[in-house]
Amino acid sequence: MGLLDILLGRTKPVAPDLDRLFALPSAAVTLEAAAGFTPTGGGAVCFATVEGAAFEQSHREVQALLDADADRDGPPVELTRDDYGYSWLVSRRSPDRLHLLVNDLHAVNSSMEVNGFGPQLLCSLVGFRDPEGRALALVYLYKRGTFYPFAPLPGAGQRRDNPLELRVRAALADDLRIEQDLSRWFPVWGAPGV
Repeated sequence: MGLLDILLGRTKPVAPDLDRLFALPSAAVTLEAAAGFTPTGGGAVCFATVEGAAFEQSHREVQALLDADADRDGPPVELTRDDYGYSWLVSRRSPDRLHLLVNDLHAVNSSMEVNGFGPQLLCSLVGFRDPEGRALALVYLYKRGTFYPFAPLPGAGQRRDNPLELRVRAALADDLRIEQDLSRWFPVWGAPGV
């Protein structure tokens, strides 16, 4: 970064570090001990949809690769679109096999990146529930290389359990690189895997 960048307030974007996803299994142990949340076995990668044959081919290859896994014990990997026009590649594994789900998410992100679609990657998430049935997602922001908790409140409307999100942030501060800018804790309403 040069002097002109500093004077104009420009910053270098943080390079994504997909290997941070591998910290999720140990963070899940901490999360269960601190707040009673356990993995649901669902996870997803969100990306901006791009029209074209190369993009279609890329995500079909990823789906085929993950579905060919001999250890897959859940439904096949699926591609869905949300109400906002974003695409989600969803993987479901047995809740006690979080490490395999993380491998799936890492493979999707890596494949998209290698095929030149890194700029379209937005986030990855893994779903959790507590004994009371409350939902929680740990969201990895691809372009920031950080995590944040997202806890939608049950029922009608789009409301979040902000106190729970802050408790989870404090509990996981030693396990995950948590996004410090709370304005970047984007809601992922209706995200598959939550």
